[in-house]
Amino acid sequence: MLASAAINLRSSSASRAFSKALPNSTAAPFSLVRTLSRFSVRSMADSAAAPFKKIQIHRGDTAFDAYVVGKEDAPGIVVLQEWWGVDFEIKNHAMKISQLAPGFKALIPDLYRGKVGLDVAEAQHLMDGLDWQGAVKDIQASANWLKANGSKKVGVTGFCLGGALSIASSVLVPEVDAVVAFYGVPSSELADPAKAKAPVQAHFGELDNYVGFSDVGAAKSLEEKLKASGIPYEVHIYPGNGHAFMNRSQEGVKRRKNMGMPDEDEAAVQLAWSRFELWMTRYLSA
Repeated sequence: MLASAAINLRSSSASRAFSKALPNSTAAPFSLVRTLSRFSVRSMADSAAAPFKKIQIHRGDTAFDAYVVGKEDAPGIVVLQEWWGVDFEIKNHAMKISQLAPGFKALIPDLYRGKVGLDVAEAQHLMDGLDWQGAVKDIQASANWLKANGSKKVGVTGFCLGGALSIASSVLVPEVDAVVAFYGVPSSELADPAKAKAPVQAHFGELDNYVGFSDVGAAKSLEEKLKASGIPYEVHIYPGNGHAFMNRSQEGVKRRKNMGMPDEDEAAVQLAWSRFELWMTRYLSA
């Protein structure tokens, strides 16, 4: 991990477990100055398609940008980014969610405050530097915004880093009515899934090798904790699939291959989306 006296890296054990499994995690440390200068610090609105509406959400003495798409009076779903930040792939997921029947209003909070990692080293640095407790507060503020703006019920979903935060929200954010998490489990320091209060559905790839974060062992441990919670839950493991198997855009497929994940399974992706749709419809219907 990159360490610097000049920057406070508030990483959890979940982020440490994730980054240890990366193909290049043993490479020589990259230059902090060079990396920060190469971060893409751009407004999502500059590259987003017209359907996204940029808003600003306030919590306490801070504020963050968020991006909304979908029917105004539909159930809301907070959509949480992967470790890359608010990039093309999380926008693709939010658009997909907004178009599912019976219709949802998707909201992406910008947890990195405008920064987007352009390669693995940058994404790792951003994830290590995330204030996880602050991110949970961003999720709560996002859920409250949705409920104040036409959504009677609100779910949370997320991928990778966002998957871990989604499960944490089921424990820590009382405004959340349902969760669907993809390949990520929170550290015990952040949240104990055995104390989950909202229904949780979770998805993992059988070949995921991020030990302790999203591998099969982490999935089975999560299942035991959810069983202890007493809330409705489902844990699905997809044979032959690796980490981030839901990323099906041309750019996303290329990025996964560059990270040593060549698997492509459209049937698994469609099955996961159908399970997502049924879960969120069941628990977010007024």
